Parts: sequence; structure tokens; C-alpha cells
Amino acid sequence: MRKSLNNRQHLEEIKFRILRIEEHSERKWGKMNAAQMLRHCDRILQVGFGKIVLPKINPFIKSIGILTKIEMNIFNNGIPPNMPTFKEVIIKEKCNFEKSRQELLASIDEFAEKSAKNNLLSEHALFGKMTKEDWGFMEYKHLDHHLKQFGV
Repeated sequence: MRKSLNNRQHLEEIKFRILRIEEHSERKWGKMNAAQMLRHCDRILQVGFGKIVLPKINPFIKSIGILTKIEMNIFNNGIPPNMPTFKEVIIKEKCNFEKSRQELLASIDEFAEKSAKNNLLSEHALFGKMTKEDWGFMEYKHLDHHLKQFGV
């Protein structure tokens, strides 16, 4: 089944999993701690709102991103561990765990509101043209990836 943040049940499942993460939850891969991961996920959601602007990238790399989006849609596969990302959404600073969690939960609610009004960006720097269905699917996959990183 293709899960999406546009589906209320899937959105609530993600929020429930976020509430299960603890400040000292152990990561299975990567460098971020739990608070940094929550902040990173919040920033990724903000890309869809236009609050965080990603730079234009090399057309060859963008074509790989577009093909990746198509592949994920066809095969419903996830994101592999340790994938590179844009520096604008990399979190290296120390973060307050509870504040990061509450901000992420608020951004998920904001995503749902904006998506319901079809008020998300129509273009992503890496994935190209985006519909609200693309955003819901890709944001679910991204959150799921990081929640699995911390065992939830």
C-alpha cells in the first residue's frame, strides 16, 4: 500500500511514531541524534511550503532525482540509509528535543492544511514537478525513513 501524509490515518500513524521517540533513542545509521533528526524532518516539510528554498542543481543530478521519484512511485520503495542531502536541511547544531518534536508535529499539521488547499510548491529542486499526491507520498517516505532510523 502506498502511504501518504494526505491520508489522515497515515498522518496520525506518523505522529504517533514521532511521540514514541525518546531523546536518547539510538540511531541505526547516520550522524544525527534524535533531536537533530526531528529538526531535519521539520525542515524537509518546510521545503514544500516554500519556507526553505533549496538551490538549483546540476541538470544531470536533477534528472536522477526525477527518475528516483518515478521509481519510488512505481515500486513503493523507501529511501536507503546515508543518502546525501541539501546543506540547507542538514542539522549539525545542538537541538532541544521536545521543541524539535513539537515543531515537527506542528509542521505536519501545517502540511495537511496546505495540501488540502492544494497550496504546496509545484516544483522541487531535485524531484522536479510535484503534485500534492507526490508531496504526500514523498514526505511520508522521508518521515518513515527517519523514524525507522530510530527504531520506531
